[in-house]
Amino acid sequence: MIAKITAKKFLGELPLTAEAYWHLRQPGRPLNKSFTLQELQAGLLEWRAESEKAAQGAQPGKNVLIFSTLHYWISHATLVGLALAGLGQSVTLAYLPYGKWQKPLNRFDVRRQNAYTQDVLRQASPLVKAVSWLGTESRAVDLPWDLKGAVEDISLRDTQYTLQVEDISQESDLYQLRLARNTAAARAALAWMKSDRPDVVIIPNGSILEFGVVYQVARFLGIPVVTYEFGEQRHRMWLGKDAEVMRQQTDDLWSARGGHALSATQLDQVRQLFAARQKASSWENFSRRWQGVPSIGGQQVRSGLSLDNRPIVLLATNVIGDSLTLGRQVFSDSMTEWLKRTVQYFADRTEVQLVVRIHPGELITKGPSVADVVRGALPEGLPAHIHLVSAAATVNTYDIVEIADLGLVYTTTVGLEMAMSGVPMIAVGQTHYRGKGFTLDPNSWESYFDLLDRVLSAPDKYRLSRIQIERAWEYAYRFFFEYPFPFPWHLVHLWTDVKEWPVGRVLAEEGQAQFGDTFRYLVGETVDWTM
Repeated sequence: MIAKITAKKFLGELPLTAEAYWHLRQPGRPLNKSFTLQELQAGLLEWRAESEKAAQGAQPGKNVLIFSTLHYWISHATLVGLALAGLGQSVTLAYLPYGKWQKPLNRFDVRRQNAYTQDVLRQASPLVKAVSWLGTESRAVDLPWDLKGAVEDISLRDTQYTLQVEDISQESDLYQLRLARNTAAARAALAWMKSDRPDVVIIPNGSILEFGVVYQVARFLGIPVVTYEFGEQRHRMWLGKDAEVMRQQTDDLWSARGGHALSATQLDQVRQLFAARQKASSWENFSRRWQGVPSIGGQQVRSGLSLDNRPIVLLATNVIGDSLTLGRQVFSDSMTEWLKRTVQYFADRTEVQLVVRIHPGELITKGPSVADVVRGALPEGLPAHIHLVSAAATVNTYDIVEIADLGLVYTTTVGLEMAMSGVPMIAVGQTHYRGKGFTLDPNSWESYFDLLDRVLSAPDKYRLSRIQIERAWEYAYRFFFEYPFPFPWHLVHLWTDVKEWPVGRVLAEEGQAQFGDTFRYLVGETVDWTM
């Protein structure tokens, strides 16, 4: 084994050795299951032909750069590129051939993976020009100071995201791996975009991994950039123009459409969605169930959790390291710090009851639980008036909302739903619904604790007004039904979706009637939320 590793290390530095080995021993085949483009390869020639046919009647468009890495995102980006090319855009797909972001890969194997990727993506040519950025970082000069700082921040975020821990060591192997890869990606992107400056850059996510790095390079160079991601809705995507899409910036939407009463049909839609979330059932194109057990009513939960008639404060947590929490602090150093200091604050407040509801999403993650943070904040044990409801507990969060007098959240959507239920709610993280007129928004530790003191002294005074509740319901409709854009191919359901919506159908009149605006927004056209 040692001899094999040594040989790969030696051969990985010799020109053409890895590529020749792949062509002779593994032509047309992936190295392993962690990096395969087989589904893309199977349909690529057909989709290219459909795109070529559409492109014949299209007007020339922009010079578009799409960046991707990881096999599933590369497959998705290729389909997006083919569709844009069919609409007249000149498309370059830049990629890095990594199968996993958290594990090192020797240079011999990554070069073989690169050869395989080039071979597959060659079938998209000439409509989509595939360019590997592997090894091209040497073309760049040293990174400017601002970009070095951005790369370090993203590498820190990557490590937090991977380990699902906010307190990490920059000496760790994982951080050093992410720093090395992100630095190489930044140098490669900077060199390429300076030499072949595109009109617009399109990037998945834009907050973590090499995606975040390329986003920062584009912003540094002043190149328009569009980021995209997917939530739980089928045939819908989120978009961010010159913004990280995972920050879910809804200010323009709310500015244009907020304050307008919902129609009966719109109100019924959001009511049905809210009811489904409460009942732990799926609904329409929403593919995720938000609770593990259905609602049984607030009073039964009150009895089951041994809660008495003292005011109840519900702290609904996020999953540590979730991409919707990292970098979202307003006045705390992190979500973890906010959790610790909040629990310590309530330790002596025996006149109220604090219920800490651990996010059920922890059941499918591998990192430490928020429960460990809560217990660590009070190592001598939790007092009787602080109740910890585990991720696995057969308790529906919305039953606790029903009996809560105050809600505390970082960024979880439960905060929005508390407001929809009339519960006063303090939002301490940079969440999309903060500052929309129905939340309490402290900006410092002093104002946070002062606000807690005031609300706990007279919780009934802070119950939301009818106007605030209506505003929360309207915002929920805007966020769930208007903020996501129609799009044919969801990342998670890509190969099912492309059977329903092959490239030819997407580019035809039927597909453009549904998705045409979204493709225009992808190449940087400004969204007109007033329409």
